[in-house]
Amino acid sequence: MICHEHGDAVAVVGSKAGQPTNPAWFHNLRTHPNTTIQIGLDVRSVRARLANDEEREQLWPKLVDTFPAYDLYQRNSRGRKLPVVILEPR
Repeated sequence: MICHEHGDAVAVVGSKAGQPTNPAWFHNLRTHPNTTIQIGLDVRSVRARLANDEEREQLWPKLVDTFPAYDLYQRNSRGRKLPVVILEPR
């Protein structure tokens, strides 16, 4: 999974390669937001939340810089706004 460090949090995109539905992990995090992530050898306890519109607007260009295919996925998503999930330390 592609991630973007955002201060002490991490941002991820529920792209599902531009498919018209959100990925299963997105629904799992919405139901159970307290989780653990691992980036390399670093294990973190986090709480997932959906980025608000202002945060998404700020983060989107940075996420596309990290993984340019997100722009293509968004265009091909048939109107689905790809969700940006922020994983904050807990």
